[in-house]
Amino acid sequence: MSDERKKYKTKTKVLNPKKSIDRANSKPYESNSWSLEVAEERFSWSTRMDRLSIIRAGLPYGSIEVISSRTNLPIKQVLSLLGLAQTTYNKRKKEQELLPSRDSELVLVLTELLDFGLEVFNQEKEKFQLWQKKPNTSLGGATPNSLFDSLTGIQEVRNSLNRLEYGNLA
Repeated sequence: MSDERKKYKTKTKVLNPKKSIDRANSKPYESNSWSLEVAEERFSWSTRMDRLSIIRAGLPYGSIEVISSRTNLPIKQVLSLLGLAQTTYNKRKKEQELLPSRDSELVLVLTELLDFGLEVFNQEKEKFQLWQKKPNTSLGGATPNSLFDSLTGIQEVRNSLNRLEYGNLA
């Protein structure tokens, strides 16, 4: 192995695929169930494969409004997280187009995160939404909702919620 490759080599952690990443010491992923209602359509999934099917099919642009409502963020801020211009959003929503797979995945993973956060905060929506807007030490001083633009950021917020759930500072 070259010196250059050795420099970047790190130990890998083996994960049990039957366990949820967000609930490593809890129930298997398959025991959870999520749903997202957009207009008159309901999207439900309980496994990663179900989620993958929805991602590949795409979600309606109206699902962005659902995320905006659940995070208590203005639609403009959610569009910014997705890297989407307001005019593009308006046009595609009006033409009833579907989100690309990357954006569909972010919406579904955010839905799972928001459900988990509400569970951690005992279904107290206002407290959870307030927590999302405050700078968080365990997130390097970032606010949780500022990390919603990537899967890695969402996972870090999930990790912070896990720590909070088990009584660690988050």
